[in-house]
Order: sequence, then structure tokens, then C-alpha cells
Amino acid sequence: MTRTFITEWKEGGRLCEAFLAGDERSYQAVADQLVLIAQFFRFDGWLINIENSLSLAAVGNMPHFLRYLTARLHEQVPRGLVLWYDSVVSSGQLKWQDELNQHNRVFFDSCDGFFTNYNWREEHLERMLGQAGQRRADVYVGVDVFARGKVVGGQFDTYKSLELIRKHGFSAALFAPGWVYECLEKKDFFQNQDKFWALLERYLPTHSICSLPFVTSFCLGMGTRRVRYGQEEAEGPWYHPSAQEIQPLFAEHRLEGAGRGWVKTHCCLADAWNGGSSLLVRGLIPREQDHVAVRLFSLQVPVPPQIFLSLVYKLEGASNVGVALELTTGDAGSCHVGSISTLNETSSRHSPRPLRVPPTKLARWVHRCSQQLRGGWVQRCYKVNLRDCLLRDLFVSFARPPGSREEESFVCRLGEVQVVDAKSLLAPLPRVQAVTVSHVRWQRATPEEEGSPARLRLGCTLHWSYLLSPIRCFRIHCCVGTGGGALGGGPSGPEQPALLGLAFVNQYRIVDLVVAAAGPSGDGRVEFLVEPVPKEGFLVPRAEWGRAALLYSMPRTDGAL
Repeated sequence: MTRTFITEWKEGGRLCEAFLAGDERSYQAVADQLVLIAQFFRFDGWLINIENSLSLAAVGNMPHFLRYLTARLHEQVPRGLVLWYDSVVSSGQLKWQDELNQHNRVFFDSCDGFFTNYNWREEHLERMLGQAGQRRADVYVGVDVFARGKVVGGQFDTYKSLELIRKHGFSAALFAPGWVYECLEKKDFFQNQDKFWALLERYLPTHSICSLPFVTSFCLGMGTRRVRYGQEEAEGPWYHPSAQEIQPLFAEHRLEGAGRGWVKTHCCLADAWNGGSSLLVRGLIPREQDHVAVRLFSLQVPVPPQIFLSLVYKLEGASNVGVALELTTGDAGSCHVGSISTLNETSSRHSPRPLRVPPTKLARWVHRCSQQLRGGWVQRCYKVNLRDCLLRDLFVSFARPPGSREEESFVCRLGEVQVVDAKSLLAPLPRVQAVTVSHVRWQRATPEEEGSPARLRLGCTLHWSYLLSPIRCFRIHCCVGTGGGALGGGPSGPEQPALLGLAFVNQYRIVDLVVAAAGPSGDGRVEFLVEPVPKEGFLVPRAEWGRAALLYSMPRTDGAL
């Protein structure tokens, strides 16, 4: 994911002259700050978009600026990327070319890639073949989804542009796919979103999952309520992009041949196992087939000797189809798969057998397996022994009930999928370390009614130390020792911490936490607790949480707190 450094109009021209028209120290200082911003916010790089004319001095320094920025970013950000947008040409004029050519080639040669303007035709692509040479993949041909100007295809015809781009071997840059939300009916957003991307599916490479553990509850980072393992945790709409989890491959899948079987998936906010959404799967098993399946994820994972898989699901309505996970493996010549059924002799696709008696040493992970859970959810767990294998694909399969020969339609909601290394389930988690409280701010709270106890509003920032890779998020709690309430809620004693919210990095800002004012003869106390939430979903004992206490007292004078 990249961000855009953009300058426009007269003000943009003045800004560019300020850091480009002087000596190298000016543009190097700007580049250093851009690298620091990318590091801090953990994105991959920058699109440099200069939408104003440049003086000869400024445009002369632009290639040096791009080379310096690119080199520094590569040093500090793994797989960092600097792209140049097709706007200014080598003379300094603002003159869009709709292609890579001799007028803008100097900028392409100074960074990682080139993003063309949108009003190109196939002849532009043909001319660019010679200019790009061996770097065709570094040319990102711009596609305006809104279809403004003279474009090959936009909106639901965007695939026409991608078809030509792929024909000539270039990369694509889709601009403003928000058209689906901004210009179409809001109530049909999810259906239109699926339709838009399904039309492009054949032209877009799939980014495979390459490491374990792999866990997703299909959360979109939003919801009409927030759910934790089948239990409602908060009512009302919420939105948090950092809570978004890996989404599946969306498309409608129809069986080959004359059969009528099909499976279709889409995201749904109506129910969730964890977070705010789930994956709704609808389908039909025809009379001539025993089952149908849909590919959810592409993987490229060299698997350890033993893995565990988990599926949380629930069937809607009266359907009684069987639901199971299936997987495919690579390196078939040397790959050995145990404790598993092969679907046919020539296939690398396998159907794991559900665990009947989960190992007691894995009780913290498998304690819910094969049980009916809150909200009608069911969890199935699987163990697979492998040797010299590459995990390739993950499917969910739906089989007709035993004895049935009729068409079977079904609606199934998938709540979570996990693929984890057995060894990682046995490893102890580290404790949350070094919790600190900083940037403390106090304000007097307005009394709720006359004669009520004095209350304060507390703002502060929590920081802590913890490796982010094994966890989903942190749950931030507080215990208010003087009878105050969290976020306007009721009292919370030391044995009943109140949940403040979720954090997805090692810091959390608390705003307007209501606490009781300290009395004249005693201190007030607020304790903050940081609970790590592992990807595998098991509960971490409170003794392993991080904690920090904040003591406060009445001021000695009538001055500020």
C-alpha cells in the first residue's frame, strides 16, 4: 500500500520551488521525512504526483530527488516502492502524456515505476513496449473507474481496459474504485462490489497466503454490532479499518458439464462469529452430484510436519448438508499426507478427517471442537500430518445428507477459518511488557446532577512492548479504584475490569475517561490492563496481561490539576 505525495496549483508550485530549486540538502530532507512517515505508519512507499509546472532548476533536481528517495526507502522499508505519476515532463511543463515516452522517461529511470494518465488507447500501449523494455511490469497503466474523459473502459466495463493492459504485459493502476459506493445504490453496495471485482478476476493476480498461522473471521473492519466468539460485545455501528481480516476469493462457481450445481459467496453484516461480519455461502447440490465445493483461499505455504485446521460455521434454515474443509497440496512427487482422505487417485486435493477426541495438551485451542457454540455456531477441528508438502488451496465443501437423492439447496454462514502449526499451539505466549502512561490530561467533568460526587475526565496514551505477529489485537481494559465508571458507564471494581476498546498496534489513546475525583484525604487510582488476543483465539490468563496504574490526588492549591 502506497500513499500519495501531491502538489497542485500555484501553492504547489511554490512548495516545489522551496525544496527542489535549491541545493541537495533541501530535497534530501524532504525525502528523509517521507521515509520516516512510511516507516511509522507501516505503508510501502510513495506515489509522487506533481500537478504543477516546475522551473528548470526544480525539474533538473527532480530525478536526483527521486533517486535519493528510492534508495533511502529501499534501505528502511522492505519491498518499498516509489512511483512517478505521468504529469510533468522533462521541460518542467505540466503536460499529461498518457504513456511513457522520451518526454518523461527520465523520471521512470529514477524510481521504481511509472503511473500513466488515463486517456490512453491501444496505440499508446504499443508505443510503450519499446520504452519500457524489460521493465514492462514497472509501468502501471492508469484506469479511471469513473470513466472520465476518453477511456477504453470504466465502471462495470473496467475489464475492457484491463484486457488490453494484460495483452501487452503491463501492470495496472485502478484509480477511484470507490465509484461502486459513491455512484450506485448504497443498499446494494456489497452485491455491486462483488460484481465489479468478479468482472476483473481473470485479469488480477491472486496474492497467496505465504505463512502460518493463517486465521480469518472474514471481518470487514466494520459492522452493525461487535461480536466476540459468538457473543455480542457492543451494540451499534462501528468502523475500524485495522480490524479488517483477510477476505476470500469472491466469485460465483458453477459445476462443469450439464449439472445445475453452483456456489456463491458474499460478505454479510447480519451476523458474525468474531468482529462485525461473516461469509455467507449459498449453493445448490444437483441430483447427479454428491457435493459441491468453493475455493476460498490460495496459499503458497511450505507446511510443517503437523498442522491443525479449524472451521466455525452454521447452517441457516432447515438444511442438513455436511460442511467440511478440503485442501490441495503441491510437490505431489515427494509430498506425503497422513490422516487424510484423497478425493481421487490422481488428485492432490484432500479431505481431512474431523478430530473426534482432541489432544488434551491442545485443550486451550480445541476445547470448542465439535460442540454447539453460542448463537448456533459449530466448530470443526482437523489434524493433518504432512512431509515435504506445499499447501496450495483451501476449499469448503458441502455434501448432501446421507440417503438423500434430491436437489439440495443450502445457506451456510462461515464464521472463521484457521490453519495453524501444531508446534506454535504449544509454545507459551510472551507477557505484555513495559506498559507506560503518557500525555496525561485532566478536565473537570460537568456534574450529572446537583450534589452528585465530583468527577474528572482523563485523557492519556498507553504504550507497551509486544511482538505484533502472533496476535490479532489487544483489548484495553481499566479498573477504577475510586468508584468511577468507564466511558460514562457504571462503577467497575478491581475484579471486574471495564473494556475500553481495541488496539492493533502497541499504543492506545484514551479520551474522556470519567473517573471519580480524589478525596481530600486519599488518592485516586486507575489501573489499565492490556490483554493480547492470539490469532488462534484462546484466552490469555489475566496474569499474562500488561498493566499500569495511575495514581492521582487533589491539587494542593486551587490551581490546575
